[in-house]
Amino acid sequence: MNYSFEYIDIILLAMIAGFIFLRLRGILGKRTGFEGKTPAQFKEVLKNIKVEHPRKSKDIFDNAAQEEFLKGAKIAYETIITDFSDNDNKITNSRPLLNNEIYNKFNEALKERSDRGHYAEITFIGINSAIIKEHKKIGKILNVTVDFIAEIITCIKDKEKKIVTGDPERIKKIYDTWVFSRDTTSPNPNWQLVDTLT
Repeated sequence: MNYSFEYIDIILLAMIAGFIFLRLRGILGKRTGFEGKTPAQFKEVLKNIKVEHPRKSKDIFDNAAQEEFLKGAKIAYETIITDFSDNDNKITNSRPLLNNEIYNKFNEALKERSDRGHYAEITFIGINSAIIKEHKKIGKILNVTVDFIAEIITCIKDKEKKIVTGDPERIKKIYDTWVFSRDTTSPNPNWQLVDTLT
């Protein structure tokens, strides 16, 4: 008889445990992961959390951005030098690469050369080096100063094709310091030449 009472106790305890489990499941429910709406008290907490957004890549001028910039600067340098050597009275191909002030200065120099009856013969050999001397951001404008060392063959001739200056047989090494600029808030990714330092 004692064994029968023990079995009854075990059965009763199992029934009570089952009842408690079912009640808890009914109250708490069965969920996996996050479901339902965010409780109101959590919404208030979320309002006060400031999310740190990463800066846009165009605002960063790190080593990778500098390397990419120099690739474009070399192309711009060759384009502008070659365009200036053309015997037109006006800058054409490199116009988007120049701000208004530099564009006007270059055109004035071309006009003066043309008025004297001179024309240029320039062969661009290549760029030996292009090094960023400094970069400075003022407000939304980023200015980058670049030291160029390049090689060209250059000479100026008159109407009778006599050499005025230069040597058509000699490679000349030239040293230029140019300042490029761009608006970091602009969707236009292009840089412009804004100054030529001597």
